[in-house]
Amino acid sequence: MKSKYQRLPDSELDIMIVLWNGHDRMSRMEIEAVVNEKKDLAPTTILSLLTRLEKKGFVKIEKQGKSNLYSPVIRQEEYLQNESKTVLEKLYGNSIKKFVASLYQGNQIAEEDLDELNDFLKELEKHRD
Repeated sequence: MKSKYQRLPDSELDIMIVLWNGHDRMSRMEIEAVVNEKKDLAPTTILSLLTRLEKKGFVKIEKQGKSNLYSPVIRQEEYLQNESKTVLEKLYGNSIKKFVASLYQGNQIAEEDLDELNDFLKELEKHRD
């Protein structure tokens, strides 16, 4: 089954995370300030990434005077749901059990995480009935 959205490279995903966590419309300088807390990207690089994201349909650009304001078109939840589905299909044969077992065997799941997962599954069961 083909993904609804193409997978974003890390650099583009970094920009999208800033947009998802920011306010409705952000300027390039606002985006740059947040991105550069973790990485040091040139303004031209950020503009290139924003342009690519617009071409892919992830970002909308609005002119405001001499500057542009950027806002996400794709909601974070949509992208994450699609990515999760793709990872499950490709790497774990659509088996959530295999995915969790892989994390558990790699000692990536703490006791609190298992409790939280168990509570979540119980909550899902309640809503199924």
